[in-house]
Amino acid sequence: MTPPTPHTTPQPAVVIYSGGMDSYTVLHRAIRQGYDVHALSFHYGQRHARELDVARHVCDELGVSHKVVDIRAIHQLIGNSALTDSDRDMPKADYAADNLADTVVPNRNMILLSLAIGHAVNIDAPICFYGAHGGDHVLYPDCRPAFVDRMNDVAAIANFEAVRIEAPYLHSDKAQILADGLEMGLDYAQTWTCYLGQETACGECGSCRERLNAFASLGMTDPLPYAKP
Repeated sequence: MTPPTPHTTPQPAVVIYSGGMDSYTVLHRAIRQGYDVHALSFHYGQRHARELDVARHVCDELGVSHKVVDIRAIHQLIGNSALTDSDRDMPKADYAADNLADTVVPNRNMILLSLAIGHAVNIDAPICFYGAHGGDHVLYPDCRPAFVDRMNDVAAIANFEAVRIEAPYLHSDKAQILADGLEMGLDYAQTWTCYLGQETACGECGSCRERLNAFASLGMTDPLPYAKP
């Protein structure tokens, strides 16, 4: 990836920013590469809006352009997931294909990327970042390299202006993302990862467990409080 040339007007870039660890790291990486970042967050009917509140706060602190796009009308189309249906039990286990398939939101990343690409074209941004990473490959098809490759093919021809999709951590696990962020001096207390929107993170859902394992693998303690350590 070639960053913008110094001493010129920064190139605009769209960053899909959920408020979680991965997109928080991607957001700062894009900023440090000199892009004029336009962050996009989406309310698509997820169980809680805790991540979105965190995203607003971070972007306000950074002075980054930020839009929270309400697309909850699509919930009736993609609501068959534990992430979007509060009546369903949230799996409490490490990520694995046989026990966390219930957390897959149908076609989510294709939908969000399509909207982000449209926004990129609208503001003349040639690049769109999102936080797919290697740890998601076993469970989420829309976080795999083949998906990113195909979406890039489409993004190159879907409009008069080509947009490149960049997933900088596509081949990295959560611990590698965390290590990169810590090297940048990032404060992960400014993120929210838990699938539940309670006062403190649950410590039991797949997302919490993956996050806690990442900190433990680096010999560190997560700055977020947990209901169950």
